[in-house]
Amino acid sequence: MKSARNIVIVLVTAPNLPVARKIAKAALEAKLGACANIVPRIESHYWWKGKLEASAEVLIIFKSTKAKLAALESTVVGNHPYDTPEVISFPLSSSNAKYLKWLTDSAR
Repeated sequence: MKSARNIVIVLVTAPNLPVARKIAKAALEAKLGACANIVPRIESHYWWKGKLEASAEVLIIFKSTKAKLAALESTVVGNHPYDTPEVISFPLSSSNAKYLKWLTDSAR
């Protein structure tokens, strides 16, 4: 395993598959990440405007770099129908060297 201190995992929820695909395509075409996994049919429970809500959503998992994070967030927000889109990032601590090279090369 190799240190991955410059890599981030970014979680974004979307209301449906067409929106998730649109966001993923826009981000990947702009080289803001190496990969976007789309996980359909998640169920989200959350507080919104003082009420407990629940809805079906789609989860997008981006693999990107810290250097691309601000631009990725801007692209998500610009292509998202929600007033307050979820864009949460986590640092990746380690991964195998070949995967890290592919990820870094793909997000250039």
